[in-house]
Amino acid sequence: MLEEENSIPLEALHDIDKFKGKTFVIKYGGSIMNDENASKAFIEDIVLLKRFGINIIIVHGGGPEISKWLKMTGVKSEFKNGLRVTDKNVMDIAEMVLSGHINKDISASLSNQGISAIGLSGRDSNLIKAKKKYIYENGKKIDIGFVGEVVSINKSFLLSILEKGRVPVISPIACDSYGNKYNINADYAASFISSELKCEKLMILTDVEGVYKDINDKSSIIRNITSDDVKNYIDEGIINGGMIPKMECCIEAIENGTKDIHLIDGRKKHSLISNIVYDFGTKITSREREKKCQKVI
Repeated sequence: MLEEENSIPLEALHDIDKFKGKTFVIKYGGSIMNDENASKAFIEDIVLLKRFGINIIIVHGGGPEISKWLKMTGVKSEFKNGLRVTDKNVMDIAEMVLSGHINKDISASLSNQGISAIGLSGRDSNLIKAKKKYIYENGKKIDIGFVGEVVSINKSFLLSILEKGRVPVISPIACDSYGNKYNINADYAASFISSELKCEKLMILTDVEGVYKDINDKSSIIRNITSDDVKNYIDEGIINGGMIPKMECCIEAIENGTKDIHLIDGRKKHSLISNIVYDFGTKITSREREKKCQKVI
């Protein structure tokens, strides 16, 4: 079925075998979740990766679903610098949506395919510890409510789950040392986890094909880029708008131990497998790692 739907020769899938025993962190969420075909193919890809002996950690978001429930309940929210201002009412709904049905739907879908998946909140066993995040506008410090940034993870707890062959499915709700709850940007949660575990790959599913030199020219997609290049492209304005925080998150992940990052168009069927076999999307690595790969070639 996979070969027919995505035109991937079965022999090409043997390229995945070299990652046996490695760990991938996969960020999943946003509009991709609302695409039934893409969601089904995502589950199939996870099943296949597990069959190849790859350790998988899934960190999911759910912004559109949170927005839907906020609207249904009449709770107003706004965004500042791409982050949702989160008061207590918004926080309660965000936790209900993320740690409730989204998290359990993903883990149940995997379990139905024979994968031992376990749905977790970042609050479980202090999996994700956070502190309150502030933003700055014109030098002024702005309080955006219960929005946090990751300060640590319960690494031993996470590794114990992987050692049992299970797939942790993590919602980005965290707490601090005082028990305060925080909503965490899923990209940042995924990048922090991948860095702490020195993962082989951080795979971020998006609704674009990758990074472009010119967003209006699809042929200008950048297939391979280093973290230094990303910094330069941000300074030059090539990377701009909402892509900046996502790419800054990628820089941080690379500089703190993640080996490779892939920005993948999650709307395409079997995008995870296609990316590993054919290097679709945009691959981000360090300058040093790029040089080592070139020497091997």
